[in-house]
Amino acid sequence: MKNLKLVTVATFVFTMVLSMSMSAQSKMMKQETKMVGGAEMYSTKNIIENAVNSKDHTTLVAAVKAADLVDALSSEGPFTVFAPTNSAFSKLPAGTVDTLLMPENKMMLQSILKYHVASGNWSAEDIMKAIKKGNGTAEIKTLSGGTLTAWMKGKHVYVKDENGNSAQVTIADVNQSNGVIHVIDAVLLPKS
Repeated sequence: MKNLKLVTVATFVFTMVLSMSMSAQSKMMKQETKMVGGAEMYSTKNIIENAVNSKDHTTLVAAVKAADLVDALSSEGPFTVFAPTNSAFSKLPAGTVDTLLMPENKMMLQSILKYHVASGNWSAEDIMKAIKKGNGTAEIKTLSGGTLTAWMKGKHVYVKDENGNSAQVTIADVNQSNGVIHVIDAVLLPKS
């Protein structure tokens, strides 16, 4: 009888732990996804696997493919990508995107795209801490060798390119298996 009570208690405890564990896993799964461009972004997928599903990033994906950067952005990383939306690309002078997508402009396109990528996993919290530590600005080195300057206006994070153009982070901390994406509303350009 005593053994039966122990088995019953053990079964009850195991069931409670299991259900709590499932509940915690369910909450974690919900926390690990964000909606971008009408699609869920999964932290278990890499930057490219998620980006191809965003209706707001078709121009960026086309540019990454034209620049032969798919493999690089699918690799282990970690990378921080400041990802311009389609509307950000549409703010460029007419014909700019078409010109950049031409095979003869591949190196220039690579330089521009790499200017939107930093090595490491820079969460919004990390960027804000760096801004505070830097007395209002933080410099972020990009894979192109250039620098982005992060700053805040109210509660919003902005990044400024070397030409003085700024982009607002509109969706922060879209976690990926190989880094993080911050959606931005303008294309950033390295100094020519």
